[in-house]
This record gives sequence, structure tokens and C-alpha cells, in this order.
Amino acid sequence: MNSSISSEQVDKKKLRKVIAASSVGTLIEWYDFYIFGSLSVVIATKFFPSDNPTAAFLSTLATFAAGFVVRPFGALFFGRLGDLIGRKYTFMVTLLIMGFSTFAIGLIPGYETIGFLAPLLVLILRLLQGLALGGEYGGAATYVAEHSEPGKRGYRTAWIQTTASLGLFISLLVILATKKSMSAEAFANFGWRIPFLISIVMVGISYFIRKNMDESPMFEKAKQEGKIVANPLKESFGKKLNFKFVLLALFGATMGQGVVWYTGQFYALSFLQKVANIEFEQSNYIIAASLAGGTGFFIFFGWLSDKIGRKAVMLTGMLLAICTYRPIYQAMYETADVSLKTEVVGSKVINTDYAMIPNSVDLKKTVKTELSYTDGSKLTLEQSSLTTMFPGRNPKKPEIKRIVHVGTSSFWFLILLVFIQVLYVTMVYGPIAAFLVEMFPTAIRYTSMSLPYHIGNGIFGGLLPAVATYLAAKASTANEVAVAAGQAIPYDKPYLEGLWYPIIIGGVCFVIGLLYVNGKDKEIND
Repeated sequence: MNSSISSEQVDKKKLRKVIAASSVGTLIEWYDFYIFGSLSVVIATKFFPSDNPTAAFLSTLATFAAGFVVRPFGALFFGRLGDLIGRKYTFMVTLLIMGFSTFAIGLIPGYETIGFLAPLLVLILRLLQGLALGGEYGGAATYVAEHSEPGKRGYRTAWIQTTASLGLFISLLVILATKKSMSAEAFANFGWRIPFLISIVMVGISYFIRKNMDESPMFEKAKQEGKIVANPLKESFGKKLNFKFVLLALFGATMGQGVVWYTGQFYALSFLQKVANIEFEQSNYIIAASLAGGTGFFIFFGWLSDKIGRKAVMLTGMLLAICTYRPIYQAMYETADVSLKTEVVGSKVINTDYAMIPNSVDLKKTVKTELSYTDGSKLTLEQSSLTTMFPGRNPKKPEIKRIVHVGTSSFWFLILLVFIQVLYVTMVYGPIAAFLVEMFPTAIRYTSMSLPYHIGNGIFGGLLPAVATYLAAKASTANEVAVAAGQAIPYDKPYLEGLWYPIIIGGVCFVIGLLYVNGKDKEIND
């Protein structure tokens, strides 16, 4: 029996309210989830030991990734709940869990205050965030799709797809606004907590909006007709045909979509800050501008998928991404590399600081030197060295930190390079919700679509920043070891080695999707 809603049955005003309420709530959950990643550079210095900055940053990325790893478990638990008691109540619960967890992260004392309890508490709350998000997205996408009329499901659900990028965009804006409103010292001390704390207000508003929404008409119909299954998990994964579609959704779509999403947005930000050494504010402006320019294309490609098919749009974006990532990131690196700039036009020492090392008699000296280039770029070198009170003891090798501020033309070129990646994201992500809901019947839709989505995005995609950063760091270390041993370096461009992760995962997904995923879109049938 065809349970899809005819165009005449759709109340346009009500449909707009459904899309708006679902999108706002999902946007807030994405904001809550991504504020941690957006502040990863700062968090690394607050909740982890400061004696090894690289290890602290990798630990932060690992904690960030932990939230992604548990998303499939949230999908199973809340997906089952959503298929049993309804879409509306389930994603109201996930909203509250996410809001509490985010707010609580903003209250945790730092590592210097409570030691290893700090990263432990952060990890627990991060896991709660992941569980909540695992239940949120499937509920919102299913809810909107089950309200939508045939022929416009890609367009309608694409509004939900904008929320992930908008959540990241708003998190960046809130961070930048907070940072601008106070001194750098104040932001480092307590200001970074504000983006976490204000989420409680947004969650409260969204909760009351969702509270007044009706249940999905398709779920209500299935309930009245006695089609609600007692065990959605067994129905989804115990029956061969349903499980086949779950596997196809994962390996032929969401796995590749996940790595394209996180490469084009999160890894791009990490690359700008940690590899290209572009200053915190400027790198966030680059990502924010790219997201602002690209977000509307989620709607366009969702609409286009209604016309030419979900598969064609998604696989085209996937193929373009895996074929162009390395040249794009090479261009990003070269654009920020001041060694390739024209001659230095100015050099000055802008600051010299002295500070006693805690629990020590050693003195730390930090000298900041600024070099200016003809294209407007600036390089700030922060050289820190220890002056020991014991002449016989060898001090550590001086540490040199590089901070690049690119000139105007380079700034806009970097925005273009990241925008291209965001465009790939919109192609693979815009149609994915409609693609997934059309694969499964109403009785098991929430459960069945949520699991492959969150494995593809939560595990394959969510692990990308940590894995890619690790691969690049490992290649760089291998080069340093080779140089010290007087051998040829094994990696010509170690900073690009992390990209093999999304290229290989995306390539495998493209081939499976091309060969085995049905190219024709389906109506929602039970």
C-alpha cells in the first residue's frame, strides 16, 4: 500500500512550520556538537597536560572523535524508540540530552585544577552528545520526509541538511564574536566557556517550539493500522532484504558522504590552523565565509535530486572530491607558505616576555618577531627559551611557533579553495536524507536509516580529523628521522598524507554506489 501523501493533502503552511521547527532544533544540536571541534585548539590547552602540545591536540581530536564513534549506538537506541513511540517525542529527548551535555562542558574546571578528572568528565559528556545526535538526525529527517509531498522530498529534506553546516557556521561566529568582545587573556581564561554555556538558552527555545508540533502523519497512520513492529531492530537487521539495504546505504552512500563532509569543513579548518599555521581568527573567517557562500547549495542539490535522481548528484560530488583534494590542499599550503612570498619589507620585535616556570627556578623567555611581506602577509615568530639557574644543566631546545596572517588576495583565494570543498559537501549531503528515507518502510524507517547514516558520518567521517592529522604528523616525523640519519626523506609532501584517508574511503564508496545502488528514486511505500 502506498502511504505517501498526495500534493493535495499537504498543508503548505503546516509543512513550512514542520521544516522550520525540525531544522532549528537540529541546527542547535549540530551547534552543540561542533562547538567542541571549533574550539579544539583552545580545549587542548585546558583539559589536557600542557607539556606536549601535539599530544594534547591529538587527545582533543580523539575526544572529539569519541562523540562520533558512539553515534551509531544512539541511532540504534533512539531509532528503536522513534519507531515504537513516535518521531516527535524521541527527538525532543535527544535535544534535552544534547543541551545539558554542552552546558556542562562549559562548567568543568581545567586540568590544572582537577587533573585527569577534567578530560574524563569531558569524555563522558562528549559521549552523551554523540548518543543524542545519533537519535536526533534520523528523527528530524524522517519527520520532515513523512510530511512531504511526492516529487519534492529532496527539496524539503534538504533544509534539514543545511543545519549541519549552519551549526558549524554559527559556532564559528559565536566564537569569533566572543573573542572580539574581550581581551585574548580573558578569552583564554574563561571566555572560551561562553559558547558552551549559551547553548542552554537556544535549546530551551527549541524545546518549546517542538513541544507544540504534531506527530508524523505516516507514523500515526501506521499506528492506527497496527503496523508498528514490536522489535524494529530485529526487523531492520534480522531480515535479509532490509539488512541488504542497510549495508548498501552505508557502503554505497553514507561512508563516502561522511568523509567528504568532514574533509571539506573540519579538516580544512584543522589544516589551516595546524599545518598552514594561519592565525585563529583568520582561519575561522575563511571557513565561515565559505560556509556562508555554500550553504544555499544544499537546497539546490536537494531540489536537483528530485529532477535527475539522488544517485547522480551524490556520486558526482564524491568523484569530484576524491579527484581534486590533493591539488586543492597543495594550493592551500602554498598560498599560506610565506617562504614562497616575495621579499620581506619589514621586520621588528613586537614583544618580549619573561615568566617563571611553575614549580621551578627556571625562567622562560618569549620573543615575538613580526615579518611583513609585499603582498600584505605577515609572519609572527614566537621563540620560547629557558634560562636555567644551574649552568651545568642543558636547557631544552628553543621552541618556535609560527603564526601566519595572509594578505587580502591570499585570504580570498583560500576562501575559494574551501568553498569548492563545501560545494562537494552540498552535492553529497543535500540529497542524502531523501535517499535514505526512501529505502525503508515507515515501521522501521527511523532505525534503519539512522544506523548507516551515523556509522558513515560518525565513524568513517568523524574519525577523519584525528586519522588525517595523525597520518600527516607521522609522515612529518618520518622525514625528520630520515634527515637526522642522513637519509633521503620518504615523503615529498608529508602534509598531504592525511588526505589518503578520505580519498580511499570515498573511492571505495563511489565504486560500490555506482555498481549496486539503484539509480531510480522511490516513493515511500509500505
